[in-house]
Amino acid sequence: MQNSEAMALSAALLAAAGGLTHRIHEGVVARGFEGLRPAHGFAFARLAPDGATVTDLAVHLGVTKQAASQLVDEMVRKGYAERRPHPGDARARLIVLTGRGWECTRAAEEAAAEAVREWEDVLGEPVLRTLREQLPRIAPRGPVRPTW
Repeated sequence: MQNSEAMALSAALLAAAGGLTHRIHEGVVARGFEGLRPAHGFAFARLAPDGATVTDLAVHLGVTKQAASQLVDEMVRKGYAERRPHPGDARARLIVLTGRGWECTRAAEEAAAEAVREWEDVLGEPVLRTLREQLPRIAPRGPVRPTW
């Protein structure tokens, strides 16, 4: 593959990922979940299903503990998450989704399904199935991180 082809593919994949993030965010807002940014969705993904510490969240998001703590403060203030005692570490606090946080997570899943259905309308089911099967082979093994 020539450099220009590689750059075109890179740009298309990044645009698809950015578009998907935008569509999910729009879908969440349209379902009544205000005051959130796409970065919150990346945090929700780490908090579900069992919660996480601020340190865990910082590693997942690729940010400092201070930045993760600020994000958690915001999510708690807005009623999407709460702090609980950590069952295995008396010094740590476990951040977990509240009922509202779980409702928002389900709204994001619905919005993602709608966006992917549109991809299927454009590409067809066989191509979408191939994407679903093949992209994980080249995707990073670590967490999906937001672009700040």
